[in-house]
Amino acid sequence: MAGVIPDKYTDLFKKKAFASLATLKPDGSPQVTPVWIDYDGKHVIVNTAEGRVKDRNLKRDGRVAIAIMDPDNPYRYLGVEGKVAEVTKSGADAHIDKMAKKYLGQDKYPNRRPGEVRVIFKIEPERAHTMG
Repeated sequence: MAGVIPDKYTDLFKKKAFASLATLKPDGSPQVTPVWIDYDGKHVIVNTAEGRVKDRNLKRDGRVAIAIMDPDNPYRYLGVEGKVAEVTKSGADAHIDKMAKKYLGQDKYPNRRPGEVRVIFKIEPERAHTMG
């Protein structure tokens, strides 16, 4: 849904702001993981490796909640609720390198494991809440 994320909070996606990503385990209980976060103007983007818990959870049940705190002011945050709109491997390697540049200042993601397959989850925001 276009316009769900207020323009005055999109700067959080440009900062080294970590997000807490809540997914649902098979029994319906929440699982929360800190993640690097991106935004393409329509979707919140999370990149992970196939087989990780968040990958399995998101492929089974695409409902998510995300909280992003401003690293410059922890009393300012953006909360997003939504669901996975697209899952793709296309461009995932380049994207994780882009995130490594943003968060680590490195051109290549340094923690890649042999045989690792990266996957991008594009999350469509349905609701947003803010503070600060």
